Amino acid sequence: MGRKINPIAFRLAVRKDWRSKWYAQGKDYSTKLHEDLNVRKYIDKKLAFSALSKVIIERAWNSVRVTLHTSRPGLIIGRKGAEIEKMTQEISKLCNNSPVKIDIIEIRKPEIDAQLVSEQIAIQLERRINFRRAMKRAVQTAMEFGADGIRVRVAGRLGGADIARAEWYTEGKVPLQTLRAPIDYGFSEASTVYGIIGVKVWVNKKDEVANEGGQGGDRRGGRGRRPNNRNNNRGPRPQAPAQA
Repeated sequence: MGRKINPIAFRLAVRKDWRSKWYAQGKDYSTKLHEDLNVRKYIDKKLAFSALSKVIIERAWNSVRVTLHTSRPGLIIGRKGAEIEKMTQEISKLCNNSPVKIDIIEIRKPEIDAQLVSEQIAIQLERRINFRRAMKRAVQTAMEFGADGIRVRVAGRLGGADIARAEWYTEGKVPLQTLRAPIDYGFSEASTVYGIIGVKVWVNKKDEVANEGGQGGDRRGGRGRRPNNRNNNRGPRPQAPAQA
């Protein structure tokens, strides 16, 4: 049996950052932890169909800052910011009446965001679209929008079969054991008539930082072998004396 680990936790402090950023001690830690869990449950239920990718919670002294990454910011803000004000009040109640600020960051390319891709596949499965068609379409769209690689895996009673199974599609390069690779991970569940089907997506995004040192060859920057200059400065080789 392989020992599975969450791909996001596996890359913490190397490629990924924490989604809850604060420090506490003693009983205060457990209090803030349960507050974070309640806030995330409320946001997931409130914004279930708002294309929400991830939620980042930050705390400084007594204030709370919630950052929402979404591809539909207008749907979250609402008319004249009415929805944001309502959410701010509700989250403040969950955080013991602490001052709350909500920030929204728009995702420019939702087609290569792993969480949004998995949610889109789950929605199609709930609408009884063939799972192979949904997976192939997601893979093709991600590659067209510039992903270096994508892997999609669905598991459950696929197509209403009596025995659950898992199927996956992979295209491009998806090095899951390379911590420096910019792998994005997403997971969603599709509630179908036959039961729950899990959807996992890994997306290998293009990394511009890795290509700053030349063509992406060795660490010296540039590609190819180092020129051999050992004999360049020695001058011509001495000739053997001619024999009479």
